[in-house]
Amino acid sequence: MTEHDQTPTAATTGSTTAGEPATENFMPTSQPVLLRAVKWGIVVSILLIVVFAAIGWFVSGMTGVVGGAIGAGIAGIFLTLTAGSIAFGNRFSASPAYLQIFFSIVMGAWLLKIVVFIAAAMLLKDQEWLNSTMLFLGIIIGVVVSLAVNVVVFARGRIAIANYSD
Repeated sequence: MTEHDQTPTAATTGSTTAGEPATENFMPTSQPVLLRAVKWGIVVSILLIVVFAAIGWFVSGMTGVVGGAIGAGIAGIFLTLTAGSIAFGNRFSASPAYLQIFFSIVMGAWLLKIVVFIAAAMLLKDQEWLNSTMLFLGIIIGVVVSLAVNVVVFARGRIAIANYSD
């Protein structure tokens, strides 16, 4: 394989027959970073749920626990779903319709998040069994913390870049 040839071969994919085109799926070099973002998003979401449940307990008892936990959970699920949908969409990188599949998955996840968020906001707005202030703070602070975690993961991520100049 020359430096100008971008077709994967057995030598670059670990296939057993040298010179034969690879049949394995190639993942974009960002895939490990996306998976790390999903992993840390889940860890931080669980921690935020516990922290906001504890804060909610001290603020308003059981209604605060429920509001804080639901708010932090919503933020964690939504932000983990973004990186997760991108990582899942990358699994189709060998398909001729990769871009259509990839953007359908990512946009579908975003639309799902919008619909679920609006439905959750409407359904949870005036519920007596949760503290709406804790719900709001859990969502807002959960989003900010999750975004900060994603920034750190992506800033520290090492992505290989190749420059093929003619």
